[in-house]
Amino acid sequence: MPELGAHDVGPCQKVDDGMARVFQLFGKRWTGLIVAVLLPHPVHFADLRRAIPGISERMLSDRLTELAAAGLVVREVDDGPPLRVSYGLTEAGGALEPALLELGSWAEKHLPGSPQCPSELRK
Repeated sequence: MPELGAHDVGPCQKVDDGMARVFQLFGKRWTGLIVAVLLPHPVHFADLRRAIPGISERMLSDRLTELAAAGLVVREVDDGPPLRVSYGLTEAGGALEPALLELGSWAEKHLPGSPQCPSELRK
């Protein structure tokens, strides 16, 4: 039987199950941005939509539902008048902050392109 070289092992390797679950959720467009907007504090639906240019109400609603089902986001109804709905992160959702901040730092260093907002104005 021939000996396998290091380059021959690749097909036998398997992606980590935890990493697969992370990217199953966060690999979807808008998901990471929604969580990033919610990091500082809960946000009303309309403000969340304004904070993420290009996202439709339907897509935002779908992604919030997925994040809630994953236990990362909680929906709260604010007593009116007017009646308003806000979304905030659960403890599990808030625990994503270090990872998201690190990804943001990595992007500034390694991804080409300039930010749309000057660094001194970013939160």
